[in-house]
Amino acid sequence: MKAVICGGGIAGLALARCLGDAGWDVVVLEKAPALRTQGYMIDFFGPGYTAAEELGLLPRLRELGYAVHELRYVDEDGRRRAGMTYATLGRAIGGRLISIMRPDLERALYESLPAGVDVRFGTTVTAVGGHKSSDTGGATVTLNDGTHLDADVVVGADGVHSAVRRLVFCEAEEDDDDRHVRHLGFHTAAFVFEDPEIHAACRDSFVLTDTVDRQMGFYGLRDGRVAAFAVHRTADPGLPGDPREALRKEYEGLGWAVPQALRACPPGDEVYYDQVAQTEVPCWSRGRVTLVGDACHAVSLLAGQGASLGLAGARLLAEQLSEAPSTVTALRRYEEQWRPVVTEKQRAARKGVRWFLPHSPTELRARRLALRAARLPGAGRYLASSLTGKSRGFSGERSTA
Repeated sequence: MKAVICGGGIAGLALARCLGDAGWDVVVLEKAPALRTQGYMIDFFGPGYTAAEELGLLPRLRELGYAVHELRYVDEDGRRRAGMTYATLGRAIGGRLISIMRPDLERALYESLPAGVDVRFGTTVTAVGGHKSSDTGGATVTLNDGTHLDADVVVGADGVHSAVRRLVFCEAEEDDDDRHVRHLGFHTAAFVFEDPEIHAACRDSFVLTDTVDRQMGFYGLRDGRVAAFAVHRTADPGLPGDPREALRKEYEGLGWAVPQALRACPPGDEVYYDQVAQTEVPCWSRGRVTLVGDACHAVSLLAGQGASLGLAGARLLAEQLSEAPSTVTALRRYEEQWRPVVTEKQRAARKGVRWFLPHSPTELRARRLALRAARLPGAGRYLASSLTGKSRGFSGERSTA
């Protein structure tokens, strides 16, 4: 059996690993020229943690991960206003938590691929066949160099802005793929820069501005650099042409370390910048073509666990493809089992906006009070459980707001 996986992110690499282990012939097509280095710090837990454990990845993830002491909010002078220890958060989920840079999670998956998996960087898909009722046999993809690949199944693992989804799941050329993307009213960005002073101030803690409608946070990396994360409200889903200039304009006026970080922000092509969105596709599969991860069920920063759900969903898809009596049956069972899980996470995210980024001084004060109350016996576990089930505002898995 042969699979062509479009997208070499977390879901795509996880699926390639699982299908490769099962003896499939696997080709991964990734538009980036190499493994991506852009990304943010995430808290990795939940179903993806369990899947990584079953795949034997946890030792490598712990090696690449970080020991975080505290989530801390500070005022414009860097003074602590509120926070919570990671020990409290960890206890709420039985210690099954790893803080790791998202690119490092992708690297660990890439390193674990069986020798026979063919990963082709700098490659895009221009056409997909095998999804129409008139199609017979298997599936096929046309690459940007004009060549074709035949497969038993084609998988779109190419994220929120999926090319496979656009090519296959839009009924006609005039259809707008934007109907599959729900903009949640935020833009987010992440970049890495050098600043010894900020690095020393962060050390082993996530440190975020205690601000309304926009927020920037920092964490010191082991190589001496600083990872920055930013999020702000906007009604416009459109992305700027120059992310660095957009960040400088949007976050101008924030205090503490923000001015230094903005001055040190690298060029736009070294900045991760995107809208905060969810993807909602009525049916994840057509014929022998299916979607996995953010291409069909992005939960967004507000829900967290995006990488976790992408990895676990890919593992479930691989199991069904390897065990079901037919490809069509496998794809149907995969969606029946996984859609309810991600739908609940998406729903929780939309309800948790106030935790993610307060919209008013009143909401900001309420968050401070909730974090202070967490010091009371029993309250910390309750708050941590609610946060790990929704969002926290710095990381992509549970943002640390």
